[in-house]
Amino acid sequence: MSAPDTGIGTFASSPPGMNRPLPFPKVDQELWDRTLKAGFETYPARHANYLKFQASKPAALVEHLPVRLDIENVSRCNFHCQMCQVSDWPGFKRSRDMTMEEYRALLDQQTGLIEVKLQGMGEPLLGKCYFDMIEYARARHIWVRSTTNSSVLHHNDNYKRIIDADICELQVSVDGTTAEVFEKIRRGSKFDQVCRNIQQLNAYARVQGRMRTRMWTVVQRDNAHQLEEFPKLAAELGFERCTLSLDLNDWGQAAWKKTNDANEISDKMNLERAERLIALGRERGVELTFWYMDKKYELGNMNNLCPWPFSRGYVSADMRLVPCCMIANPEVIDLGDAADLNAVWNGPKMQGFRKAHLTGKLPNVCKVCYYNGAH
Repeated sequence: MSAPDTGIGTFASSPPGMNRPLPFPKVDQELWDRTLKAGFETYPARHANYLKFQASKPAALVEHLPVRLDIENVSRCNFHCQMCQVSDWPGFKRSRDMTMEEYRALLDQQTGLIEVKLQGMGEPLLGKCYFDMIEYARARHIWVRSTTNSSVLHHNDNYKRIIDADICELQVSVDGTTAEVFEKIRRGSKFDQVCRNIQQLNAYARVQGRMRTRMWTVVQRDNAHQLEEFPKLAAELGFERCTLSLDLNDWGQAAWKKTNDANEISDKMNLERAERLIALGRERGVELTFWYMDKKYELGNMNNLCPWPFSRGYVSADMRLVPCCMIANPEVIDLGDAADLNAVWNGPKMQGFRKAHLTGKLPNVCKVCYYNGAH
């Protein structure tokens, strides 16, 4: 079985000026196939929903339930990174945490889910129910991926608990190869502690035969001079995979667009440097890939519209439905109460939002992702 639109490895893209796509991250295909097959066999309604999804075309009214959800268990973080909207929020927190009861009800209602990304704007390991949430989804044969800043992996054997919970993919944020650069970008962090935590995590994952981790680096002006050092650091930390993300998000907000556009350096990446980085990774036993999201869709092309309105959504910690992880904030766009997601999924707001993509009358916050959707 293929792994279409799994959130990683779904398209090959590259920055302007590249004459061919860069290698992009892929899922563990064997684990993906096994998870999908078990879910379909155990839950026939999930399989039926997926078949409807596969046969569907973009429309205002869709006949299937969401097949994927980003679920934000907490909106708070112990870092206030320079490129992240959390740093604007009082106390670096936007809302209350999602409860386990809300999470269970959401998954029980969403019979069509094949994948959950358990992370939003906050550091997910700060949530007291985080490991239970992973286990609850995995027990239902749902593919679960997540992200961590690694700051609390050493607390209460968290580095063991996340692997034991059977996470399918864990993207580990590492945005600098030295304390000076790392702590400048990831404000509130302690580089040495993070490195020790990651080494413990990867060592335990390897012993357990569950190498599910991926180093994830957000490339920006303050770490661009260190790119050639990232493959070496990845190997030293015990990673087998490393992805360089070549763009910065604006969270659908003009102020953040101005800030992060000034920090983005994707236009400075050339094929020669990319190939050199790939070779450096190979020398260290690290698969190095690239992630580039800017302007990947095309208005008027029914085969290349943003898939989020038609197949997935982002549920915030306070149970609001948000269009996607590129916005990740119901204060920017709120599509309804996710506690009743089945009703909201084809409700007036969602149908209107889908029509905006179908007709090309996009909200401003969506235009940045389209080739021909300039503000």
